[in-house]
Amino acid sequence: MTSDLLVCGSGPAGRALAHRALAKGLSVTVIDPQPQRRWPATYAAWADELPDWTAAHTIAAAIDRPVAWTTRRVEIDRRYVVFDTTALQDSLDLTGARLIPGRVAEIVRASRSGGNGNDLPSVRLESGQVLPAGRIIDARGVARSPARAEQTAFGVVVARERWPEDDTLFMDWRDDNGAAPGEPRSFLYTVPLGPDTVLLEETCLAGRPALEPKDLRERLTRRLRARGLELTGAEPVERVRFPVQGGRPRPGMFGAAGAFTHPATGYSVATALRTADQVLLGESPWTPGARGVRVLRLAGLRALLALEPADLPVFFDRFFELPIPLQRAYLSGRDDLPGTVHAMSALFAALPWRLRARLARSVTGPG
Repeated sequence: MTSDLLVCGSGPAGRALAHRALAKGLSVTVIDPQPQRRWPATYAAWADELPDWTAAHTIAAAIDRPVAWTTRRVEIDRRYVVFDTTALQDSLDLTGARLIPGRVAEIVRASRSGGNGNDLPSVRLESGQVLPAGRIIDARGVARSPARAEQTAFGVVVARERWPEDDTLFMDWRDDNGAAPGEPRSFLYTVPLGPDTVLLEETCLAGRPALEPKDLRERLTRRLRARGLELTGAEPVERVRFPVQGGRPRPGMFGAAGAFTHPATGYSVATALRTADQVLLGESPWTPGARGVRVLRLAGLRALLALEPADLPVFFDRFFELPIPLQRAYLSGRDDLPGTVHAMSALFAALPWRLRARLARSVTGPG
């Protein structure tokens, strides 16, 4: 059997692409070691990032003004949504697709035979099976490497009545997690998973190396205890670890594998949902503007990695003082080069001089 589209990987990016291809009447094959596995992670996005076809029932919670704690409490005037992960996965229905459990050993994108012109690209599995297709997209994500900065987190899910705070905390840099002043910083992320439960997650935004989940677990326990919540040990747990850099911005790559991950935030799911139809139409998501934004975002990652731990709250304090259109440009405008330049320039100008000097050295240095 030869499919119009063969997708390697059935995470959010690969599944979204396969689902949209089926909706357009294409024949689809999906290869993944466990194509029916349930996704364990929590996904969220800014509401204005999502395509119109996103099913409303996949949204577990919507927050009009999430809060950031930097050196002070800041309300962000931008709607934020948290997905019901199970509902999101099920909404990306793959009925009609050919699902093949297996690991990809090689993707052959061009004929090696120099034959009669009818040769198709193909995938060779570790089992030896070879699968040709009209088009092959690699959506397998990015492998870990010591050379790549990572985001790590450790979270617990608790009943809503156990958590004494009302705010949805997009980012809380307060220093009540027991970390010593010179240690790498982590922040608290708290979002509702529906009307009855809340995810409380201690997060290392980016590190090379990143904080270990066991250290984040200890910090989370101390932080929650300081706020009146004693964990029992029976709470459902979420562990997070993934590279925030890597991937290749080229045809045939999609999702994190295609460098969709925002290097300074780790977000990529909304980008995959939003660009799936564009890629299926044969359009490149990597316009000159998008490539320019990627360079600037990688510079932003280097800036974050260069900051002293005590300076991170100050940095984000100035960021969340920016007008919402500039915040949106940097966080979500993946092909908005003028907006990204404006946002980064305005942030740089708002920072104290000592931070400007450090960031200038980091941004102009090697990646």
